[in-house]
Amino acid sequence: MATVEVILLQRVEKLGQMGEVVKVKPGFARNFLLPEKKAIRASKDNLSHFEEQRAQLEAQNLKRREEAERVAERVGGLSVVIIRQAGESGSLYGSVSSRDIADACVAAGLTIERNQVVLEHPIKTLGLATVRVVLHPEVSIPVVANVARSQEEAEKQARGESVTAPEEEPVEEAAPAVESLLEEGAEQPEIPAEAGEQPAA
Repeated sequence: MATVEVILLQRVEKLGQMGEVVKVKPGFARNFLLPEKKAIRASKDNLSHFEEQRAQLEAQNLKRREEAERVAERVGGLSVVIIRQAGESGSLYGSVSSRDIADACVAAGLTIERNQVVLEHPIKTLGLATVRVVLHPEVSIPVVANVARSQEEAEKQARGESVTAPEEEPVEEAAPAVESLLEEGAEQPEIPAEAGEQPAA
């Protein structure tokens, strides 16, 4: 598989730190790293240019990281409510995406973009889900998404109460009696003869 070399302009999760030269797939570089200005192509000119700019880039990165840390302290423990329609079992009609969570965070006073929400898979049921919001490549915070059908349900869920219909308990009392009748060789209960009827010979 062909790869291209790029110089990272900031820390990229699961890839490397600022200033590292890494090999990546061409599509990943072309579609994500280069347009997002997270990396530049690793040419001789770019390497020397990066080394000249390194101190400035590191200072900018440090400043942004400190700002992100202050924001993280201010909004620590953020919980957002997302109202959705759902069935009795708690399954959503549709799902909650990273865009929905980003919009809810913005409404709660945390200005972020959709791509800063790390959602392993869309949320498809009612309840509390913890997602990671990346404020800076080196700073992320957990945000609780409280997905409910109404504000009242959201408040119940926040208190730890269940809002989905409880599954009916199976009726177990009758089971042993039924099993004993079905066992092979079990005596059939005698049926009393009605008055006036002659018992069969």
